[in-house]
Amino acid sequence: MSIFSIAVLIIVVLLVSIREIKEYERGIKFTMGRYSSIMQPGWRLVIPVFQSMQKVDMRLKAVDVPHQEAITKDNVSININAVIYYKVIDAAKSIIAVENFYYATSQLAQTTMRNVAGEVTLDHLLENRVETANKIQVIVEKAVDSWGIEVISVELKDIVLPTDMKRTIAKEAEAEREKRAIIIRAEAELSSAENLVKAANMLSQAPGSLHLRTLQSINDISSDQSNTTVWMVPVEALRALEGIKEYLDKARA
Repeated sequence: MSIFSIAVLIIVVLLVSIREIKEYERGIKFTMGRYSSIMQPGWRLVIPVFQSMQKVDMRLKAVDVPHQEAITKDNVSININAVIYYKVIDAAKSIIAVENFYYATSQLAQTTMRNVAGEVTLDHLLENRVETANKIQVIVEKAVDSWGIEVISVELKDIVLPTDMKRTIAKEAEAEREKRAIIIRAEAELSSAENLVKAANMLSQAPGSLHLRTLQSINDISSDQSNTTVWMVPVEALRALEGIKEYLDKARA
């Protein structure tokens, strides 16, 4: 074999051996089937036949956990879904410890979400979505830690209730609003009654004030000629008016 042939063979082997690793990736190199090292970004050599390499994406991943049917602690059937954010922090573990960490993490999140939803009541789940999401995150993070994965966050996207339960909750909310309206109305009536008592006490302490108030009311109503109003005038007021009339008659005479 000539030198030229050897040189061509070496060049071909080098070209076949070159692997490109992007900045957001890490390469897991195996030599004769055994883990040997983590390869950093750039061009790296992997000897054919004797060595192999598997790339791992180190970027943050967002996994949409599909709707899962669950039964809450108070026996209400719901559909719940979430989004889990995680990233690989140990590329070697993510390949060696689990067959497919992406699929395994998704399945673990689904199971954990159903279990956590079954441990709380519907009201607690609706009122404490963040607390429930944090609980799911803690459980998932503890399980995937040995896979070289770090869970950044878990967010509950949607909680779908049965139609009958939606109507029941709407009726409950309507009843609660009606209750508040009745309480507010009763408090207003109580406040009005208290003010009327104060006004009555004030008028009773001033002689003639009640008559003046009556005359003022008559004057206010008289502006509207479309109504006929009958008033009960106290006898004392009539006597006072008669006295005024007699005085005027004498003055004219």
